[in-house]
Amino acid sequence: MTDESKLTLPAGPAVRPEGPSEPPPPLSPPPAPKSRRRKVLQVLALAALLVLVAVSALGWWAYRHLDGNIRTDSATERALAAQAGERPPASGSAQNILIMGSDYRPELGSARSDTVLLVHVSGDDSRAQVISVPRDLMVSIPSCPTPGGGASRAQYSQFNWSFDLGGAACTIRTFEKLTDIRVDHHLVVGFEGFAKIIDAVGGVEVDLPKAERDPNVGLDLTAGHHLLHGTDALAYVRAREYVGDGSDTNRMSRQQQFLGLLSAKLRSNGVLFNPARLFPVLDAATSALTADSGLNSLSKLYGLVERLRAVPDGKVDFRTVPRQPYPADPDRDVLEQPAASALFAALREDRDLPIKGR
Repeated sequence: MTDESKLTLPAGPAVRPEGPSEPPPPLSPPPAPKSRRRKVLQVLALAALLVLVAVSALGWWAYRHLDGNIRTDSATERALAAQAGERPPASGSAQNILIMGSDYRPELGSARSDTVLLVHVSGDDSRAQVISVPRDLMVSIPSCPTPGGGASRAQYSQFNWSFDLGGAACTIRTFEKLTDIRVDHHLVVGFEGFAKIIDAVGGVEVDLPKAERDPNVGLDLTAGHHLLHGTDALAYVRAREYVGDGSDTNRMSRQQQFLGLLSAKLRSNGVLFNPARLFPVLDAATSALTADSGLNSLSKLYGLVERLRAVPDGKVDFRTVPRQPYPADPDRDVLEQPAASALFAALREDRDLPIKGR
């Protein structure tokens, strides 16, 4: 057979030799449901991790921002250190924190502290006492350093003048001289910041049985229902002379009532549990604070709050320094004795306060 007679077959699949048929190779099976579920969980876990990182970054930024809002009152600490030998002894494990509301008055170019509270936390955290000091109480104000490097003269005047004469340091020294109680820490709360807090919560509602007007603080409200925002709310809590009986006692009562309404507003509209609404409130609150180095951060303030939270229900006592009308001027007050001395002694000795009226 010649080469030409050979047939060339087209290329095709190889012919398997005769024999028993073999099953085709198995196809790759689809992923099992468990395998797919695992991959989905991995993707979700990664997404959750990314969200957690983003939220943590935002939280850290918010923390740093709020922490940075709090100002440190180094000037007061220096002034108190210079007078260390004249101050009462330290209170031991108990803590005395003096809180002052700073009311800057541009028309006068001065600042006074018409609201002063002592917060006493017992050494074993079993009780707390909050003592209001009347602004019009006549007291001996010691000579205090002034910003210009001089010193104010010692004088007998109303308590709230001490802040105007020498700032927080002078108010602290005046309080210590009056009570012989060592102030361990202090906070100054600016009233402008208070107004921002009211705006941040959307205002506070009040009902007035009759119109109120006090030109000293810019208050001018008709009788009836009002939603008070920052400026009007600040005027409302500052009003005194032309409202009610015109007394400082009446103003303190209004302030306490208003703070109760503010607290209720914070709880009722979800502010405390909504970060987007809570942040502006905290931003306004921390921006209003000036503190000594022992309370000048969120972590230090939180430590104080934790001590107060440990106090059992019913063991927080609110008092006002016992006082009576000043004979030379019925619009001013002097200490009522022996009740005032008994109150101060109980605070110094870290024990229960005397029963009211005794």
